[in-house]
Amino acid sequence: MVRTKYLFLLIPFSTIIFIICCYLCKRKTPETQKEGTLNSGDPELGSINNQQVNEELMLFEEDEDLTIPDILDAPGEVIGKSSYGTLYKAIVCKNRKDFVLLLRFLRPACSGTISEVIPVLHSLGLIRHPNLVPLKAFYMGPRGEKLLVHPFFAHPNLAQFIKDGNKESHKLDVICNIALGLVKGLAYLHTGLHKPMIHGNLKSKNVLLGPDFQPYISDYSLYLLLNPAAGQEMLESSAAEGYKAPELMKMKDVSEKTDIYSLGILLLELLTGRQPVNTNSSDSEEYYLPNVIRSAILDHRIKDMYHPEILSDQTGRQRHRTEDRALKLVQLAMSCCSPSPSLRPQANEIIRKVEEISKEQTLQHRRA
Repeated sequence: MVRTKYLFLLIPFSTIIFIICCYLCKRKTPETQKEGTLNSGDPELGSINNQQVNEELMLFEEDEDLTIPDILDAPGEVIGKSSYGTLYKAIVCKNRKDFVLLLRFLRPACSGTISEVIPVLHSLGLIRHPNLVPLKAFYMGPRGEKLLVHPFFAHPNLAQFIKDGNKESHKLDVICNIALGLVKGLAYLHTGLHKPMIHGNLKSKNVLLGPDFQPYISDYSLYLLLNPAAGQEMLESSAAEGYKAPELMKMKDVSEKTDIYSLGILLLELLTGRQPVNTNSSDSEEYYLPNVIRSAILDHRIKDMYHPEILSDQTGRQRHRTEDRALKLVQLAMSCCSPSPSLRPQANEIIRKVEEISKEQTLQHRRA
């Protein structure tokens, strides 16, 4: 029996949108009134008029046959919230079959204008890579409500994975596999598109895992769909969690180098099992994870920083080789976290180094 306080988790999206519309009718902000009608046939991807926008569903996959009722009538369960939106796990019934989608609702007060978001959505909708979560569709309601539609991943995200006590999940070969997938996805955003894209908010919560620990990066370039105030709030949240590059002051100034810094933090998390910031420490040198690792290297106690399962059940020469490979990954991660952006490696260079470490790890397993 479902408890009363959890019944709201299964409200169809049409009801949720209706509630939002009622709220917006009572609170017509200048920003809402300025949004105009989207003309999908316009070569400029839209036109702005002094009237409400039409209800619109944009599909980004050729075989996708979703409709607006499919999305809005689907029962949704809230699985995450942020200052700029809400995540829903939605069960869509299509051709007598149920399948699960992830719907991201962007609050109208936090999202950009139609003329700003439509070109970005067309770019995001084209991105397809084995390590990036695709955008399947986008819904825009009559008063500026926005829903991004993604596939749903039943496996935990990287943050949950790092806290997991499963021994196999913290082996060095698994860590190398995750690291390689992460940097390949990031390299595609930086160099594999006609126009480079920046993630802007890379952190362990925004990395989903599939079978065999295959990583899928989500939320890339989401800041481009937000207004400046919401984007800056996203940056402040990233800073509080320890992922912000030290030189980054404004979200509009994110770059490939700031993404690489965040990637370095992720690698350190995987290797140590520690969070990027230690909120229990008042010492600035012990507060941020890169500072902790830097001190450990200087004091020749880096072995004490590794997650316990990395070196478990290993002795003699095998343990020494694993320690050597783990140290190379640490050094690579620390180069990504360099205070100087110019000293951080590019994504393609990181791929090459991770592949070299992975090959060494594979050879070690064959010899064992």
